[in-house]
Amino acid sequence: MRAWTAGVGLLLAALAVDAWAAVEVRGVRLWRAPDNTRLVFDLSGQVQHSVFTLTAPDRIVIDVNGAQLRTPLDRLAFGDTPISGLRAAQRTPDGLRLVLDLSKSVVPKSFTLAPNQQYGHRLVLDLYDQVPSVAPELPPTRVVSRPVPVPVPAPVPVPVPAPARVPAVVSSAKSTAKATTPLPRGKRDIVVAIDAGHGGEDPGAIGPQGVQEKGVVLAIARELQQQVNAEKGFRAELVRAGDYFIPLRERTEIARKKGADLFVSIHADAAPRSSAFGASVYALSDRGATSETARWLADSENRSDLIGGVGSVSLEDKDRMLAGVLLDLSMTASLSSSLNVGQKVLSNMGRITSLHKERVEQAGFMVLKSPDIPSILVETGFISNPDESDKLQTRSHQQALARSIHGGVRQFFQQNPPPGTYIAWLRDSGKIARGRQEHVVSSGETLALIAERYQVGMAELRGANRLKNDELKIGQVLDIPAASLAAQP
Repeated sequence: MRAWTAGVGLLLAALAVDAWAAVEVRGVRLWRAPDNTRLVFDLSGQVQHSVFTLTAPDRIVIDVNGAQLRTPLDRLAFGDTPISGLRAAQRTPDGLRLVLDLSKSVVPKSFTLAPNQQYGHRLVLDLYDQVPSVAPELPPTRVVSRPVPVPVPAPVPVPVPAPARVPAVVSSAKSTAKATTPLPRGKRDIVVAIDAGHGGEDPGAIGPQGVQEKGVVLAIARELQQQVNAEKGFRAELVRAGDYFIPLRERTEIARKKGADLFVSIHADAAPRSSAFGASVYALSDRGATSETARWLADSENRSDLIGGVGSVSLEDKDRMLAGVLLDLSMTASLSSSLNVGQKVLSNMGRITSLHKERVEQAGFMVLKSPDIPSILVETGFISNPDESDKLQTRSHQQALARSIHGGVRQFFQQNPPPGTYIAWLRDSGKIARGRQEHVVSSGETLALIAERYQVGMAELRGANRLKNDELKIGQVLDIPAASLAAQP
């Protein structure tokens, strides 16, 4: 009996050692972002690791316990990254050392990730560029002037060769760079921040033929940027200009630093059923999703990030009650504008593609949680639907989607131009028709608050909308009497 127990113990110990030594580094992937470089090691299981730096010359050392290298390292294209070389040595049978040779000093940050729908276990190393003592403002994103393919790495984790390409061309041969004609003094551009969802390590949804959401939406975002920049008085800025990952909370911060008047996040998501089809537009909801689809999509988009702060609305010098009131008022005004512009975009999209829902839906998307910037999330279609996936990859459909989004944005700002902008100057000078102004009712709004916001009488507002009483419904569209259009909301 004692001999049998000892034998079982030796067998279990051998299995444990074998399992520990069996973790393999099976692939390495690399992405470059504007301020950092991400290196991802694909693993067959969990590992423990440590990271330290060396100088003269600059190097980063990663010791991975219980791992063995099973992939070549000489196929990585370091390009404009601070990495000049990557080498490895098996210090012990189960101890792997990786050394990154650097061309300049960086700040490393490492962490491990558990498996998800696309990838298995991963070890991630982010190399942040050294920040100068005075951080410069973010420059405007450059508009491409000739056809440029969108890089999309293959969905299967492999050592990085030349990246694959999205079938659609993302820009025309005709240059759409911003015109240099000076605007009238003090008449600034309206700034539209365009956020292409996902990127880098996060491919987003995967279509039936392996097409990745991140590449498709970047192509649409670039097309939209060109169209917006072709119109005087508007300037479009890309939040993500290439194939790299940006955390959700940082996307609105980038938009804010670029002075955005509107934030548009573009997606092409998947659904549990491949038969789901149609485009949708979403605004933020702080009271729950308006449908099961909205809730499912929001949960899907939010899964990889945490909710950030409240943005640039300064509450530090306010008491808690006043801070709550100010934040609520800011969110109410932003949400009302979000619903308004979202409905215009949705109406335009309905002319060129099927709609999943006829009204703007609401859900708790983290990327929309900005109290001071009207924000919408545009689902251009379901990439999980084979027919829509094929359409989303064509340049003609990408251009049509961009035109419909651009048209809705233009309509909104011609009716609601921010003070001090060129479009506001045109409208106030009678150079563009004032047109019909609308207000989409959001949660917590009353007829009295809306009348005060637009500086119009209650009776006038009731008459313009044929209201028998002051009861309003969320999502209800109100006409604002023409006499009040000069007042800025």
